[in-house]
Amino acid sequence: MTDTSINAQSQTGEAQFGDYFALLKPRVMTLVVFTALVGLLAAPVPVHPFIGACAILFIAVGGGASGALNMWYDSDIDAVMRRTQKRPIPAGKVTRDEAFAIGITLSVFACVFLGLATNWFAGGLLAFTIFFYVVIYTMWLKRWTPQNIVIGGAAGAFPPMIGWAAATGGVSVESVLMFCLTFMWTPPHFWALALFMRNDYDNAQVPMLTVTHGRRATRVHILVYTILLAILAVGTAFTAVGGPVYLAVAVVLNALFVKGAIQIVRRNEDMSEADNFAAERKFFKLSLLFLFAHFGAILVEALLRQFGMGGW
Repeated sequence: MTDTSINAQSQTGEAQFGDYFALLKPRVMTLVVFTALVGLLAAPVPVHPFIGACAILFIAVGGGASGALNMWYDSDIDAVMRRTQKRPIPAGKVTRDEAFAIGITLSVFACVFLGLATNWFAGGLLAFTIFFYVVIYTMWLKRWTPQNIVIGGAAGAFPPMIGWAAATGGVSVESVLMFCLTFMWTPPHFWALALFMRNDYDNAQVPMLTVTHGRRATRVHILVYTILLAILAVGTAFTAVGGPVYLAVAVVLNALFVKGAIQIVRRNEDMSEADNFAAERKFFKLSLLFLFAHFGAILVEALLRQFGMGGW
């Protein structure tokens, strides 16, 4: 992990604010912020708007810190993958040392101030999430096992639990359900990406399922996880965070998601890669809508309950 060539290259360009901001993985941060906000607002304990805004800000900063530390450690992989070659470190805009310093500083800042603004359980849960993403997933699982994204997916599933904890000071069945929703969504989402980006993982020698078990096995795994996800997602409609609005969204989207997974698994391996990639890209894009729509429906149900209209 001491790739001096990357550090030398990093000093050939002048970093702009956008380069440092890119270290925080803003697109991933959007998902973190949204699911954390839903967890916060769906909680049965009201939170003062200012405290709630501070909580979401610190959770976002913590998520960004994780991204910076991920780019610091994975800079060697990023340099050989087409999808990541333009990130700040391999692009020669930011050094690895700078990324590490930013990640550590923001991690401490986010966890301490979330604890001060809300409660120390939430601050501790955010700290554990950062540790899990950086150490358990990035440093260990990602380069060791094809189940990397399955187990490592827990890191991206914690934000709604952190939002809930910021409001309540603890964990409940409802927050665990929101965790499970994201956790089960992660494998088919990333495996779909890996199917049409397989050469990247081959070149980087990352043991993604597509590399270790092949595309056919990956497609079968996507279908299995999608069916399990559908059961969980629709079942959540009949819990305290669900309701008629959520049920309608869940039924429609999970039907489309399962249909997409079936289309992928039925693909003929002799077909052109362009045809295969079209289905996989479509499924990947649908997976992005899938999670945002489900959490959006949970948020709508929470807001309706405040006016005595939500739930069953």
